[in-house]
Amino acid sequence: MSLGADFVVHSATKYLSGHNDLLAGVVVGSAAGLEPIRKLQAVQGNVSDPHNAYLLGRGLKTLPLRVERQNESALKLAHFLEGQPYVARVYYPGLSSHPSHAVARRQMKGFGGVVSFELRGDGKATSRFVDALRWPSIASSFGGVDSLVEQTWLISYADTSVEQRAALGVGENLVRYSVGLEDPDDLIADLDQALGALGPAWAAPKRATT
Repeated sequence: MSLGADFVVHSATKYLSGHNDLLAGVVVGSAAGLEPIRKLQAVQGNVSDPHNAYLLGRGLKTLPLRVERQNESALKLAHFLEGQPYVARVYYPGLSSHPSHAVARRQMKGFGGVVSFELRGDGKATSRFVDALRWPSIASSFGGVDSLVEQTWLISYADTSVEQRAALGVGENLVRYSVGLEDPDDLIADLDQALGALGPAWAAPKRATT
């Protein structure tokens, strides 16, 4: 709200819950601004059940600890990936190479637990890389204690055309990695072996060294 937003919408399914086991949402705003939303909620009956609310309350107890760890680990993974010859580009606001890095530094205490990156390869090669990963599960959610990974166009944009994905910048080589609470060194070692498992068949140009 301090940044000028009238409403803040949270997907409580993600970080607030932290365990990938519930569906919930939160809208934050002034009492007057929220009144129409309260009336709509009363008509539609969008109220969380007691068990769902209990699980969300449980997740909130560890929220600061989880997010701090995920921020730290994601930054480590982003730095590692940015230095790999098989990685074409890394999307993470904690990197100085990100176009919004300066804004993120002003507005954020951490840079989030999701790292996206493009590989130097086609969709089939990217699928082999994802399948070679041992730590993360293949799933579309994020923000939980367990790391998740997806080849974005296959999971989140499977029902869109090639032209639509191109307009959105979603290529077949785009990977989204949600960092969990595992040891970041283990996750990095896993990324390293998955890249190495592709072998010489993946014709990736070597980066020049100075």
